[in-house]
Amino acid sequence: MIIGVPKEIKNNEFRVALTPSNAERLVNNGNRVLIQSQAGEGSGFEDDEYSRGGAEILNSADEVWAQSDMIMKVKEPLKEEYRQFRKGLILFTYLHLSAVPELAQALVDSEVTAISYETVEKNGKLPLLTPMSEVAGRMSVQIGAHHLEKKSGGSGVLLGGVPGVSSGTVTILGGGVVGENAARMAIGMRAKVNIIELSTERMRELINMFGNNVQTLMSTPANIARAVAESDLVIGGVLIPGRKAPKLVTEEMIKSMKKGSVIVDIAIDQGGNFETLNEATTHDEPTVVKHGVLHYGVANIPGAVPKTSTIALTNDTMLYALKLANLGVEEAMKKDAGLAAGMNVYKGKVTNRPIAMDLGYEYTELADLFNQPVEV
Repeated sequence: MIIGVPKEIKNNEFRVALTPSNAERLVNNGNRVLIQSQAGEGSGFEDDEYSRGGAEILNSADEVWAQSDMIMKVKEPLKEEYRQFRKGLILFTYLHLSAVPELAQALVDSEVTAISYETVEKNGKLPLLTPMSEVAGRMSVQIGAHHLEKKSGGSGVLLGGVPGVSSGTVTILGGGVVGENAARMAIGMRAKVNIIELSTERMRELINMFGNNVQTLMSTPANIARAVAESDLVIGGVLIPGRKAPKLVTEEMIKSMKKGSVIVDIAIDQGGNFETLNEATTHDEPTVVKHGVLHYGVANIPGAVPKTSTIALTNDTMLYALKLANLGVEEAMKKDAGLAAGMNVYKGKVTNRPIAMDLGYEYTELADLFNQPVEV
């Protein structure tokens, strides 16, 4: 198979879909790897590192897209990349289609084989979403702390406080991977930490992890409203695989917050958890102010630490890329039901039920398009 890696074009996105060592693994398995020149530069990987491992360096994104059987990316294609779509092209990347209906339509119309990192499953978990959720969760607290500084427009609160001065309060929506990692950082800063969670079993796990350093609250509108009003920093980390994120914090709740407080919406690439933030911000202009509250909604938070993020992501995506390259799409899907869950669009049909529900498409069983069942 010919695998292509174009340079990411999203605002301040410095990650790359393959490291040189992973490109070499694909080459050693009998595949060709095409890398756009300088695609890895933002993550600290030079063209000659890829070349030494057998990858071919091409000058333009157009060449990479045109010559490849499978394109590997990090972030979803932007509108200027839709012209590269063609029937049968395999696209393996984050997609977040429920929040980007025009991308879903472009993939359906062009009959691209679209496999999304964030819906691949393994043992009931999302293995290709986990590493970036870990990064984003940890970064969310340092981002929030920075924007609480007065020079950044915040209230001037130090999350950890000092002797004689109360610590700031951090409320985290969701106790999953994002929430757990955000809590670790907030506790390390000596903030007061609330975690709002729907699962009592998960709350017990969090208490076992963090003891009295966190307060867990059942996810109800009343509890969310009370915690948000008391918080200096609120972090949104609630995702439903494949679906649009639930709007848990209403505009009225935002109005109740202290002026100069901060929200960080990690779920913004799936539509976000806050009623007052419906569009992503960028690393160039990361915040907007509404009702006196700073709203941070950058959709590619891990792109700010690309060295760490690229290695963490590709450690996991590589295993699936090898399977797709060595077996081909249909055989790989039949042998791995978790990878099959990553298929969002195939042969012009939407094969992910939550996406079909959110966007109004007819749902098609992937196995029906193979004419034989997917092995479990």
